[in-house]
Amino acid sequence: MSLWGPLHDRYADERPRKILALDGGGIRGILTLEILKEIESVLRERTGQPDLVLCDWYDYVGGTSTGAIIAAGLARGMSVDELLGFYEQSGKEMFDKRSIFHRWKSLYEDGPLQRQLRATFGKDTTLEPEHLRCLLLAVTRNTTTDSPWPISSNPLAKYNHPDRPDCNLRIPLWQLVRASTAAPIFFPPERVEWDPSDDDKTFVFVDGGITPYNNPAFLLYRMATEPAYRLGWASGESQLLITSVGTGAAPNVQDNVDDPEKNLVSNLAGLPGDLMYACSVDQDTNCRTTGRCVHGDRLDGEIGDLIPHREHPDGTTQTIPLSEDLGRAFLYARYNAELTEEGLGALGVTGIDPEQVAQLDAVDAMDDLRRIGRAVAANVDASHFGTFLD
Repeated sequence: MSLWGPLHDRYADERPRKILALDGGGIRGILTLEILKEIESVLRERTGQPDLVLCDWYDYVGGTSTGAIIAAGLARGMSVDELLGFYEQSGKEMFDKRSIFHRWKSLYEDGPLQRQLRATFGKDTTLEPEHLRCLLLAVTRNTTTDSPWPISSNPLAKYNHPDRPDCNLRIPLWQLVRASTAAPIFFPPERVEWDPSDDDKTFVFVDGGITPYNNPAFLLYRMATEPAYRLGWASGESQLLITSVGTGAAPNVQDNVDDPEKNLVSNLAGLPGDLMYACSVDQDTNCRTTGRCVHGDRLDGEIGDLIPHREHPDGTTQTIPLSEDLGRAFLYARYNAELTEEGLGALGVTGIDPEQVAQLDAVDAMDDLRRIGRAVAANVDASHFGTFLD
């Protein structure tokens, strides 16, 4: 029997492929879900399939931290509305800020995040093909080996062969997602036994967001096309599409940079977040320079949004139509919100405190996060999917 199991007919043949990449960001994942709801709606309308769910259309769904929760739900066949209901009902319990005492106490007890993930995905659900409806990637960080561990359900991958005693595919899905969401300070690490008979194959994991892949879009491209990963999908503007969805982000602009003492303290406190933001922008930029960007906010003043355009002698510019193949590796769209006063104003969203909604545990701001997500979702357009919707 094929290693693909019940997914054989879908993945055995070479065909154009679609990838969905989801950023980390704690409770801000609810912002992501509002954008995904519009994408799902557009796809349902254009395909004429009112019951379509995103795993029916996207061939590979991957995420980091809260993005891994959403990606796992989608790969299991959940609709966006079902995931929104999950975040609304369980978000406060899963992501609410707790006292230091309770955080350390949870090292020895079954926490709310574990309980909710087990209940949602099933205690015995794994990455094996019979449990998923599309390919799944979850980004984790293995602190035992001090390295990022992006774990895929690709049955052809080296460490996914069923004959291996440490086969990745047999890891419980809920535990893998929990490992990806174990944000330091907020949650304790996750200890996973890869091979119960080998103590050397027990590892400790923390949040995948503190790897370079809090935005996993370019990582997914590599893992889908690089022969070493054994999936070997074709590149090209008509062969591969990547949709990348963020949880909202903002540069850490400080007003005390000329005060050495204050700046030292603030730099140390903000360093992890600053690095995550910089890595996310870098992943986005890599996608726009390797792929062909069809939608995305401006990256910076020098390179703009990198959407290909043609300059005319009269000084005007025109976006180059997708009917002209520019030889890029894939089509790419990035949907995200800038969580600053200026960024929210540009979206037409008012009355929201940017600092509050930027927090990973902004559980009291879920309604505001949903408003922001709906504002970003208004930019989703069927044209961004090019010929992949034909």
